[in-house]
Amino acid sequence: MATLIEAKQLVKTYGKGEGSFTALKGLDIAIEEGEVVAVIGKSGSGKSTLMHLLALLDSPTSGSVSIGGINASKLNRKKVNKIRNDEFGFVFQQFFLNGDESVLSNVVLPLKIAGLSPRARKKRGLEVLRAVELEDKAQNKASDLSGGQKQRVCIARALINNPRVIFADEPTGNLDSVTGKKVEDILFTLNKEQGITLIFVTHDEDLAKRCQRRIYIKDGQIMKQSGSSK
Repeated sequence: MATLIEAKQLVKTYGKGEGSFTALKGLDIAIEEGEVVAVIGKSGSGKSTLMHLLALLDSPTSGSVSIGGINASKLNRKKVNKIRNDEFGFVFQQFFLNGDESVLSNVVLPLKIAGLSPRARKKRGLEVLRAVELEDKAQNKASDLSGGQKQRVCIARALINNPRVIFADEPTGNLDSVTGKKVEDILFTLNKEQGITLIFVTHDEDLAKRCQRRIYIKDGQIMKQSGSSK
């Protein structure tokens, strides 16, 4: 199976001088196409920093992140943005929805930015809403939805560009256990049926146990790994 994302000697330091803080201390990680990985650690462990670097949302202080064998540090900002917009989808604990806009408008925003026609945006938007069983809510205001429905809208928005990988940072952190399980099921089904790589950042051991591989981080370093890729 091909390696999709590879990080080598990843270091991330914030600030300078005596006030500096090193969040990641030389991590090596390889994630394969179609894999389901949980990055686990307590608050402040560096797990969210790692996700931001792997997703090209931030740049490392040193070390490298490669996507499909291409070293992202060798690319200009336009090419990095294209990889991130075309290859990745994101689901966060906070929903980041515009409550005054319709569900459909929130979902198709990435396509609007990409310049697709209104007709094409609507067609694709309804397709992904159907995948998360919210097609009937397309014209509802996002603010009218429950927490679980809002997170399903976020998953639909993450799917809009047919991503190869979805990064999910505490995706069920604001949900009750039953609703959270439903959201997890949707994501795992996407992996099984469409082969989308899933990278979870979580401190939820129950969610982590459902993943093929678990990477435990403490104080910016990998402490152990369990499970294996497909």
